[in-house]
Amino acid sequence: MVGRDPEGRVMPFTRSAPPRRIGHPPTGQVARSARLAAVPVAYAGRRIAGFGKKVAGRAPDEVDRDIRARTAEHLFQVLGELKGCVAKLGQLLGLLELGLGPDLAEPYRLALARLHDSAPAMLPGAVHTELATHLGPDWRSLFLDFEDRASAAASVGQVHRARWHDGTPVAVKVMYPGARRAVLADLQALRRATPLFAALLPGADTRPVIEALCEEIHAELDYAREAANQRAFAAAFADDPDVVLSRVIAQRGDVLVTEWLDGVPLSKLILRGEAAELDRLGVLILRFLFSAPARAAHLYGDPHPGNFLRMPDGRLGVVDFGACMPWPTAFLDVAGDVGAAVIADSPADLEAAMRRHGFVAPGRELDIATVAARLQPVREALLAPTYPLSGDWLRKQVRLATDLRLSNVLRQLTMPPDHTPILRSFLGGIAVLCQLQTAVPLRAECTRWYPETAAAAGL
Repeated sequence: MVGRDPEGRVMPFTRSAPPRRIGHPPTGQVARSARLAAVPVAYAGRRIAGFGKKVAGRAPDEVDRDIRARTAEHLFQVLGELKGCVAKLGQLLGLLELGLGPDLAEPYRLALARLHDSAPAMLPGAVHTELATHLGPDWRSLFLDFEDRASAAASVGQVHRARWHDGTPVAVKVMYPGARRAVLADLQALRRATPLFAALLPGADTRPVIEALCEEIHAELDYAREAANQRAFAAAFADDPDVVLSRVIAQRGDVLVTEWLDGVPLSKLILRGEAAELDRLGVLILRFLFSAPARAAHLYGDPHPGNFLRMPDGRLGVVDFGACMPWPTAFLDVAGDVGAAVIADSPADLEAAMRRHGFVAPGRELDIATVAARLQPVREALLAPTYPLSGDWLRKQVRLATDLRLSNVLRQLTMPPDHTPILRSFLGGIAVLCQLQTAVPLRAECTRWYPETAAAAGL
């Protein structure tokens, strides 16, 4: 028997796979691994074919652009089909995509947007089955109307627009059948990859950090927990003049019903929005992310352009609270201690603070001069009234952080596992603000929401 690879080439196989229902991600580890493994195989085939095209006289730049575009399309198509954990990793690839040059990044940016907005949807029959399972066989009586076509796709579920029985416009989030099993399989694969991270970061105790990340992702499968998060945020921001969060209407099993926010996603505004408007929204996003721990006692863990909206009245709308985590209040002591050394520009104090708070393994050498130099942008951002963020700035930082040479100072550092959600929120927020190319009033927001910590740091 024969089959075809993603490039259409004939290839043998010994056993045919059963047909997969549309909208159901493959849950077997072998099937999921095979889909991911096909990406580098197809890429190698494109490189070989591209060499022939160059020999035949086609412009090398044109051939390379075509290879990048087709590889990006294939990669994010596979991630979108698998959904689950690997789709979340696909979203995180957006940060690395921003570290590439504009010409290299364009195919990945377009494919990533399609991954977020157009992941393969469940057919109506599958949606109705899930609604009946979790809301009961008379689920239709809960709605005045329900749109069978999904309005948005998430990593483990999709969202439908509807009207609740009292007339309230609502968003109905339905988990993909089999998503929980698929995510658990992916988390096992991520745990098995821990030795790879240890090789890249020999100074870090990667196992507890990876375990903390796995626990975070696993927690996002709990819609009851997400509903509790959203209620906490909605209550904390109920009277905010600049931020609007929807109420939770109902939650049962793998279905979550919330008020519909009729705004324009930031992912669309970035492409065509006015600079002044994007700058204004950037400040509101910074304020929301910074103030959330102080106001809601939670971190907002999933900042990316698809989760922020510009509302018709100009306010910032925020959706998706599955990745929120309780705020580790002890981190304020860490921030004040390390921040004081950064502000004072004292490498000796910085090394002492980093060792004291577990950022360096006991007995390990540390090139503190290089660490201090890498933290200079943080010092500048905290001292200046506003600090400009841009794609160019982020590209520079990503290149420094992902440098695989042994001389990369990050290889000497580690991270306490309970800081994992903070790092995830921080990196996502920075990526969003850099896409907006906004100037952030970091010092003002620090002193407004955490005055004691700011004072301890010398701000």
